[in-house]
Amino acid sequence: MQPDLQLDESLPISGLQHLAFCPRQWALIHLEQAWAENRLTAEGSLLHERADLPGQTRRHDLRTVRGMLLESRRLALSGRADIVEFNPLPFPVEYKRGKRKPNDCDLVQLCAQALCLEEMLQTDVPAGAIFYGEPRRRMDVTFSAQLRSRTEDLAQQMHHLYRNRITPAPIPGPHCRNCSLNHLCLPQATGNAAVENRWRTAQLRSLRTEE
Repeated sequence: MQPDLQLDESLPISGLQHLAFCPRQWALIHLEQAWAENRLTAEGSLLHERADLPGQTRRHDLRTVRGMLLESRRLALSGRADIVEFNPLPFPVEYKRGKRKPNDCDLVQLCAQALCLEEMLQTDVPAGAIFYGEPRRRMDVTFSAQLRSRTEDLAQQMHHLYRNRITPAPIPGPHCRNCSLNHLCLPQATGNAAVENRWRTAQLRSLRTEE
């Protein structure tokens, strides 16, 4: 990991969630500036708009800060936490519209927020939580050594892809069904070498016919 990257080189924490979900999706959004809403992303945006309203409240010994800005110079990451609870240790809470995903992309995003808080506040952040809209329930997350290492490795990979402007090839899978960028990515066409070869052969045959 390159230490102490300049902040103007920082990349968004949310990018780690995209990268863990699908490296090609990350590149389409963060390198090629491609974005398309579908029902799932629209509902997610609405949920975050409600949770991200800056401010704070206090109830007994619990202080809740909404929309807290985060940064890590060590990992060159920046972003915003939906909610951070202080009692007294920081406890980040990330809001997600749907169900828990079968991979660790949400866990990585939350862990990155914890790493930022630890660096900013010079304190331990051992745990956090993700609130899923289906069911409307929190899932507690412990920031294990394995999850921290996975998050830091992804941050390093994200900076490598960004610096070198690399858009990875698609890896078609079940995760493609709910991706709003499916029609831009075309995973079944661009991720299949056989399909690509057939398309290339057809193009060459067409050119020869025209000659």
